[in-house]
Parts: sequence; C-alpha cells; structure tokens
Amino acid sequence: MKRFRKTFIRAGLDALYFSGAHYWLRPIFSGLGAIFTLHNVRPQREDCFQPNAHLEVTPAFLRELLAHLRAHDIEIIGLDELHRRLVERDAGRRFACFTFDDGYRDNRDFALPVMREFDAPFTIFVTSEFAEGRGRLWWIALERVIAGADHIEVEIGGAATRLGTATSAEKCNAFQRLHGWLRGLPEHDLRREMSALCARHDVDEAAICPELCLSWDELKQLQSEPLITIGAHTLSHCNLARQSQEIARREIADSRARIEAELQRPILHMAYPYGDRAAAGAREFLLAAAAGFKTAVTTRPGMIFAENAAHPTALPRVSLNGHYQDARVLPVLTSGAATAMWNGFRRVDAA
Repeated sequence: MKRFRKTFIRAGLDALYFSGAHYWLRPIFSGLGAIFTLHNVRPQREDCFQPNAHLEVTPAFLRELLAHLRAHDIEIIGLDELHRRLVERDAGRRFACFTFDDGYRDNRDFALPVMREFDAPFTIFVTSEFAEGRGRLWWIALERVIAGADHIEVEIGGAATRLGTATSAEKCNAFQRLHGWLRGLPEHDLRREMSALCARHDVDEAAICPELCLSWDELKQLQSEPLITIGAHTLSHCNLARQSQEIARREIADSRARIEAELQRPILHMAYPYGDRAAAGAREFLLAAAAGFKTAVTTRPGMIFAENAAHPTALPRVSLNGHYQDARVLPVLTSGAATAMWNGFRRVDAA
C-alpha cells in the first residue's frame, strides 16, 4: 500500500508538471504562500532499508528549493511575519516559511548553513522530552529493530504474529505493518510494546534521543542565531487527539512553559505531532489558542490564503517529502496545484 501510494503521488506530480497544469492553476491555488514541513536534513544515506526516508531531505535539495524560491521572487519569511501579514491582511509578495519538526541536531549541522547562504529564516519545533534526552523516537527505534533482525515476533490483537525481515522487501513490509499497528495504540501501550521490541532485539531505545536531538544547552546556543525561531512541539510528541482533554491541554500549554523557562524568551508558535486529521482537530486548535500561541501548524496539505487568518492555530503546510527530491516537484509544490488536489480543492481545512 505504501509503495502504491508513493507511485500514485509521483504520477500525480509528474502529470501536473509535464502537462503544464501547475502553471495554469497557480493563480488560483498558490494563495499567499506556503509553510513547508521538514524534519531531517542530512547527506544521503547508503542504507538499503530506509523506511523513514520520507522524513529527510539532503542539503542539496534544500539549497535547490531555496534557489527556486529566490528565482521566482517568493519571499522567505518567519512565522512572526506570516502572522503579522494574516492579521493585517497584507497580501504583498508571495512567501514561503520553513519549519522543522522535532528538534534534530542535523537542523543545526546541515540545514542552518544552507539557510544562511540564502539569509532564510526558519523555525525549529522542539519536543521538550527530546531536548531533555529522555524522549522516545519510536519510529526510528522501530527502523533499527527491523534493520538488525531476520524476523520479528509480536502479539497483534491477541494473536501471535511472526514477520520475516531477512530481505529488504520483507523489512519494508514489516515496518509498514508494525508502524500502522503501533501508531494505532494508546500512548502507554505504544511505549510498552516498542520498549519490549527494543529489549528483545538489543536496540538501546534510550540512546536514540540524545544521539539525534538538540539538547537544551545546544538550543540555548542556537537561540542567538537571528534566522532561527524556536517553537513548541508538545512535551512528549504524543497523538494529542487520543489524549484526554486535560492531558492534551498539559502537553500543549506546559511545553510552551517548559521551553520558555529554559530559553528565557517567549514561545509563540507550535506544531502538532503527526499533525494530520487523526492527530489534531478542532479541540486541539482551541487548546493551542488558549495556551497563547499565535500560530499552530498541522500537516494537513494546503497553501496559505487570506481566509486562514480566522484559523491561525490550524494552519496547513506543504511537506518536503524525501521520496520526491528532484527539480520537477518544486514548481508543482509552489503552485498549490498538488495540495489543492490532495485536500479536495478546499482553501481552508480547519474543521
């Protein structure tokens, strides 16, 4: 299913590009601009098994996108400026915002030098537990479990299940099956099952976060960088929609308070973990506003239109997916044609 989805998306992007439809649709669907979603930025890995590759792009692709934006007179702005333009109904030059979720160290090591080349501001959304070094990046732990195993034995829905993982194809299928199962579990069950898998397959789950994520000390050093805005990404990176009202409120509000206490500066923007319709909806949008955030971003696909001013804590984004790193996707993504097709041609999706 995942392979079919990739093929379908690729075919759609190519159809928009080669037909020239993106050019003709741009005046209708490009809106005021776009907020781009990124996670990891680092050189291409050589591993055959990379199930999380959609979450990473290379510095070269990031540079190519920034050059494309400059060449087409698209202004690169921060979220504070985006908020101002929405509030003041300032529909000047088209813009692009860059946002990086989770707080990975490669954002500093590989993304920042590229962003400096273009004097391009960007936001890093920090998960508090990741900065503390005690969070659980379970999707990465799962990749490492499967990478080192020739089979996986788990109990899914009360039934003992054995998944072969000897070949690359088997590993990909197992990751898809287990990822879907784990993400559907309540948070405490997800953590329990993932910890059990790591223990059985000798993967140090606790070491992943300190290895990959920026610490508070590193974030304190980064906050003097004028191009960087720090935002919140909840306390633990849980699926907010699956939590009780009080837990969701605490995840949102306390993450802001925690980062402000560490960095001694206001934190005014946030990103919802996962960010799709199953993870963030109307309740979460109200909680983010109540916590005092100026903006909060989802992963629902879409461009920014003037109408988004009425829903500043339900902003859509455009994903920079690592599976589609070629020049052809850039004019398609910035035209708004692709996201319009994916979101049913809605200008605002905030329900």
